[in-house]
Amino acid sequence: MPPISETIQQFQRLRQRHAAPAVADRLHDLTGFAPDPGNLRARLYVPATLRPGAALVVALHGCTQDAAGYDHGTGWSTLADREGFAVLFPEQRRANNANLCFNWFEDADIARIGGEAESIVAMIDAVVAQHAIDPARVFVTGLSAGGAMTAVLLATWPERFAAGAIIGGLPYGTAIGVRAALERMRGQPAAAPRAIAPAAAMPRIAIWHGTADPTVVVANSDALVDQWRTVHALPTEPTERTGAANWSRRAWQDAAGRTLVEEWRIAGMGHGVPIDSHGGIGAAGPFMLDVGLSSTLEIARGWGLTGTAAPAVDANPRLERITPAASARPAAPTPASGVQATIEKALRSAGLLR
Repeated sequence: MPPISETIQQFQRLRQRHAAPAVADRLHDLTGFAPDPGNLRARLYVPATLRPGAALVVALHGCTQDAAGYDHGTGWSTLADREGFAVLFPEQRRANNANLCFNWFEDADIARIGGEAESIVAMIDAVVAQHAIDPARVFVTGLSAGGAMTAVLLATWPERFAAGAIIGGLPYGTAIGVRAALERMRGQPAAAPRAIAPAAAMPRIAIWHGTADPTVVVANSDALVDQWRTVHALPTEPTERTGAANWSRRAWQDAAGRTLVEEWRIAGMGHGVPIDSHGGIGAAGPFMLDVGLSSTLEIARGWGLTGTAAPAVDANPRLERITPAASARPAAPTPASGVQATIEKALRSAGLLR
């Protein structure tokens, strides 16, 4: 397992090499939403095909990214043109985080009121009101820090979301502070994860992760599954297993056969969003990994946004339904050493911490 100093150096390389590339910006600014305690920017895409009662997808970019680049890579606005839903892209400001990460490890920003989570919900409320969105059809997804903030939103504002999808992310409430965030990313389990308060109806969740992710190790996918199985009072063993040559999927269903938790693992994939460059949705680039499977399409299908309620594994003839033996889980890395002050000093010198 690499030391924390190597993780910090990796962040420096990511910032230098994977700064958001210039892409065609299809989004426009959403202004006038309030409150905004997290001081975030809001970008929006509303297709010409939008009808009253349409769905809204909230898409959260990862570190070093911006909203336009995340849209270009994932293809959410392209799919919105095809299927007639709106897409909201909250965007981090460098004044909040030098590396443009959503602050999923800051206590104030992961509370229901008073930080970035509340700002994003205010954006949602503004879009719902302005564009006659169906408030029962609001969904959220994100990559990495955006995936971790997706978990925050689903945990703290569960009544606002029908479902969510976390890509290369981390569980809610497992890290407060920079050192703890680095430890969770590297797979060291939290001593006492923050509990998710139960609500009358909790959102469905999909978890996506690459088995070779060196930045947010795959043990975090296990932790997310465990967290949301507990939320939904589901058993340890999945109801269904499906897969193909380079991916596997486990699903946990309720007594009525409705999938409440699902986990997708992409064999050999690193840190990023799984895309399929031949499918007409999204584009390969930094953190947009062409693995022949579009997470955007699969997530949208699971949410009922593509005009079909059939499972994606049945709808796509390239995919084969299988029932593999339970996959072996990787051992969690050993704890990191060092002190908080040393880590924060190094991160500040690298420009990765305000």
